[in-house]
Amino acid sequence: MTLRLDVLLAILGMALATYLCRAGGYALFRAFRPPRFVEVALQHLPGPIFVAYVAPALATQGWKGFVAAGAVVAAQALTRNLAVAIAVGVGAMWALGFVA
Repeated sequence: MTLRLDVLLAILGMALATYLCRAGGYALFRAFRPPRFVEVALQHLPGPIFVAYVAPALATQGWKGFVAAGAVVAAQALTRNLAVAIAVGVGAMWALGFVA
C-alpha cells in the first residue's frame, strides 16, 4: 500500500476545515451572546436535522419504514432508552419483512 500525498493533503485539509468551523462557532458564542430566539432555535435544531437525514430512508422503505419509525418513537417515549428504541426499530423492520 502506498501513501499518496494528494490524498493525505486532502484528508488533512478537510480535517482542518472541519475543526475551524467547529472552533469558530465556539469562539463566536464565547465572544457574543446570541439573541434569545437564536438560542431557542439552536436548542431545537438536532431534531429537525435528524428527521431530514432519516425521512428519505424511510420513504424508500414505504409504509413499512413509517410503521417501524412509529414503533421506534413509541418505544423511546415509553422507555426513554435509546438502545431499546433502536432494537424495537430493527425488530419491527425485520418482522415487517415477512409481511407482503
